[in-house]
Amino acid sequence: MAFEPSSAAASTAMNVLGTPLQSCCTNPMTGFYRDGFCRTGGGDMGVHVVCAEMTTEFLEFTKAQGNDLSTPNPMYQFPGLKPGDRWCLCASRWQEAFDAGVAPKVSLTATHASALEHISLDDLKSMGA
Repeated sequence: MAFEPSSAAASTAMNVLGTPLQSCCTNPMTGFYRDGFCRTGGGDMGVHVVCAEMTTEFLEFTKAQGNDLSTPNPMYQFPGLKPGDRWCLCASRWQEAFDAGVAPKVSLTATHASALEHISLDDLKSMGA
């Protein structure tokens, strides 16, 4: 189970636009902390901070990279994603997909500011939904 940050940390999280972080999705429940927000913390090695809307192209791309997000995994209460679902992606995977021309659209208001340590704001804005 992921470490739960304090409620103060949750309420002060900022997005890439410099405003308070908005929820990405609660159905399916996303985020490293499974609270609907693309926040990160010490145990989040993947930096799951990019809120993106899944596409068939992206789901196929990430599966080919060894991360199958479309197949349900009941052991982790993971329902499997389908096109149209929103999910907190690893910043590095989103950048790989962007470089390959298959990056999904991004919700800028729900993408954590720490994404800017890995991805340029211009790249994110070019895929803003």
